Amino acid sequence: MRKSIIFIVTAVCLATGFGMPLAAQCVGQNLIAALPAADQAALRAQAAEQPFAVGNYWRATRGAEVIHVIGTYHFDDPRHDATMKILAPVLARAQTLLVEAGPDEEAALMDRMAQEPGLVINTDGPTLPQLLPPADWKRLSTALNNRGIPPFMAAKFRPWYLTMMLSIPACDIEFAATAKGLDGLLIEAATAQNLTIAALEPYDTIFGLFDAMSQADQLAMITATLALEDKSTDMSITLADAYFAEEGRLIWEFTRDLTLNLPGYTPEQVEKDFAAMELSLMKTRNKSWIPVITAASAKGPVLVAFGALHLSGGEGVLNLLADQGYKIERLSLQ
Repeated sequence: MRKSIIFIVTAVCLATGFGMPLAAQCVGQNLIAALPAADQAALRAQAAEQPFAVGNYWRATRGAEVIHVIGTYHFDDPRHDATMKILAPVLARAQTLLVEAGPDEEAALMDRMAQEPGLVINTDGPTLPQLLPPADWKRLSTALNNRGIPPFMAAKFRPWYLTMMLSIPACDIEFAATAKGLDGLLIEAATAQNLTIAALEPYDTIFGLFDAMSQADQLAMITATLALEDKSTDMSITLADAYFAEEGRLIWEFTRDLTLNLPGYTPEQVEKDFAAMELSLMKTRNKSWIPVITAASAKGPVLVAFGALHLSGGEGVLNLLADQGYKIERLSLQ
């Protein structure tokens, strides 16, 4: 897997919930808005070819079953406040809040990492200074120092874990630990009203996703992340703006377009890499969530919250629900 993986991993922070938060402390530019008008129109046309390409908030009904679906942005942003006001009455009527990972899953994840440090730390193999070319290790050390992370401490981190740490722009690292994102705000509100919170998938899904990658692929993630180090803030701003414009699919098309414009990449390479990552991080998970969602909806009204990139596409959650006989309606967030 080549450098295109990091563009996908950056985008699917919206989809997986495994990325790190941007607490609106950084200032940057929207890279999509900076494109020529014709290029922006072409990206939106590509996105529009997919079902449910635009929209974050939906209702799915089948007979007496009612499912409200909100595509989330896993990072902090003051614009979530308006969304929470709209979702508050829905949450008050719901029997269940379904999220990618609830408090129990997060606790299990942290406990497992504490009990098995080898999940994120390479305890018996070569360190990153030994695995990476000297120039890459030097660039990585600089990026880590900029985030207040001593390179000697990070030298034994699993490459995928370190890549997630590098996804926090240096200007925002101070605020990362306390960020909630829309998912966290919903969990907090549901907890306050003693609402049942259930997970869409097992807590250890993250390990399975990245364990499937070879060490070489994970090292390529680090190298490619460093290539975008000077644009990390701009990428975060771009993703956030696209989300709040309710243009989730546009994010995917934008990352594909970025990759296509990298020197030495062919359309065939990019299509192969994107297809593999979409299958692993989105399509397979989407299909596994449908029985969980429909089982919960049979017991009463449900609010389902997950990363916005899972909404669109022929094998997106909304289209899969439509295949199950649900009527899908877009709802306003205004």
